[in-house]
Amino acid sequence: MIKIVVAGFNGRMGSTATKMVLAAEDFQLVGVYDPFETKQNLNEYAQYQQINVPIFHELKEVLQAEPDVWIDFTVPEVAYTNTSFALEHKIAPVVGTTGFTETQVLQLIQLSLKQQVGGLIAPNFAIGAVLMMEFAQKAAHYFPNVEIIELHHDHKLDAPSGTALKTAEMISEVRTAQSQGHPEETESLAGARGANYEGMRIHSVRLPGLIAHQQVQFGSQGEGLIIRHDSYDRSSFMTGVTLACRKVVAAKELYYGLEQLL
Repeated sequence: MIKIVVAGFNGRMGSTATKMVLAAEDFQLVGVYDPFETKQNLNEYAQYQQINVPIFHELKEVLQAEPDVWIDFTVPEVAYTNTSFALEHKIAPVVGTTGFTETQVLQLIQLSLKQQVGGLIAPNFAIGAVLMMEFAQKAAHYFPNVEIIELHHDHKLDAPSGTALKTAEMISEVRTAQSQGHPEETESLAGARGANYEGMRIHSVRLPGLIAHQQVQFGSQGEGLIIRHDSYDRSSFMTGVTLACRKVVAAKELYYGLEQLL
């Protein structure tokens, strides 16, 4: 039985993850974490009336539950601290919060190696999204002119999304940096061409009704290629979260990207 704590259990993704842990036969939810919550137990919520699970308000309180895995769907401002705490106490983190800097990821990987603790930071836990990124990387060998359009709900805090950045990073491994568009193009409205990542343009859309969507659009002489992934429900991410929880407990380092565990 894998003992799990969920941080950010009140959020959209955290709530979905909490229900996933409760439903899995080989998982045991031993606590949830929210420093701003006033309730003491999940059974104080109508949807969890039969569930006796403590709500922790301080990081050090979590240790009394002796969790094996820390699932984190919080906000960028605290996710680094949470992940560091988990690794320092030999709790394997499974992190879906985005917004980490490259330096922070490297620091966390080094900490995991020192502690010999497994973990995962994943910009996207949907298996289809991982395949979309891998297909895009393969296509970039032949189509170096590419733009990324990512679309999310209007409550998302970071832009571009972690998935878009990860996609651009993967493409850059096989694509030589180059400018796209007319060399003398100008923006009559600043930002019209999107963010610039080694010449690739990344566009972020934020609208109510969306969940998580990304389109990688390639152009070449006389043809085009579009690779797109859509998450219509947050349950689409739980297959990846479930897989990660089972695999990180046996790992000895922190990985970046779900594809590292597939």
